Amino acid sequence: MNARALTRRRFLARTAATLAVMSPAHGQDARPVMPFAYSLYGMRSLTLDNALDACAKIGYDAVELALMPGYHAEPKRLGKDERRRLRDRLRTLRLGLAGLMENLPLHGDAQTHRDHLTRLQAALELARDLAPDGPPILETILGGGVNDWDKLRRTFADRLGEWARVAERFKTVVAVKPHRGNAMNRPEHALWLMEQVKSPWIQLAYDYSHFQHRDLTIADTVKALARHIRFVHIKDTRLIEKRATFVLPGDGGVDYPALLRALADNGYRGPICVEVSGQVSSQKDYDPLAAARRAYANVAPAYAKANVPRR
Repeated sequence: MNARALTRRRFLARTAATLAVMSPAHGQDARPVMPFAYSLYGMRSLTLDNALDACAKIGYDAVELALMPGYHAEPKRLGKDERRRLRDRLRTLRLGLAGLMENLPLHGDAQTHRDHLTRLQAALELARDLAPDGPPILETILGGGVNDWDKLRRTFADRLGEWARVAERFKTVVAVKPHRGNAMNRPEHALWLMEQVKSPWIQLAYDYSHFQHRDLTIADTVKALARHIRFVHIKDTRLIEKRATFVLPGDGGVDYPALLRALADNGYRGPICVEVSGQVSSQKDYDPLAAARRAYANVAPAYAKANVPRR
């Protein structure tokens, strides 16, 4: 069984268990169900309960938990009882668990790499504890400077091989994201890494904002990466003084019906998750609830236009 089938089956099993209003698809040719999710990365100033309540009230189908130090779901902050309570809370609110976010750059020295391996294992343990029958995907970026690809790619490949062995032990997919500000910033970089690692447990997260305003279209990037895409983040960019700046999804010109349709036509079955960039959340007048409501209003109508179901 390939990784896509495994991942899809786990996601559907998870959402069936934790979100009764989501209807699981059946088989490889199932309806292209893509639950609309929100990353709590953009709600750090709220309590975890308030953030979950807000997402449910606004209408999101699922959430992504942020695991970085100081965030709600940092593994060391969640003991056995807290993890059980979180599972119950998600079930009560009918929120699926779309994924887990970490920030584990691979370009550091040997000690940093060992520390990140420890954090990776803690994150995968949390994934298993929160959804034993189908752990959510763990998503991260790889770091490095935008011009460092040639210098770092071999290190990335070798260290991802170590990650793959850990991920296989926990039967949880780790999805790495091409990022316009990192060394792995183009589709061909990501495809080279996938070819080198050759593991069903190391796959890709897709976020078109990292390709927007470059020589890269939605259609071309989705098609190129489709067989490895296991998670999707959404936000937009605007060109401000010729520099790409992240904004809320829907505020920067991304064609979301086209994006959803391209993903569906290329076989993606999984969550579409709003990510509020730190460039947005760090602004003085940032309101996490207003941002979540605006992103929902901007993007939710695209599902009907694309004829892609959320449940």
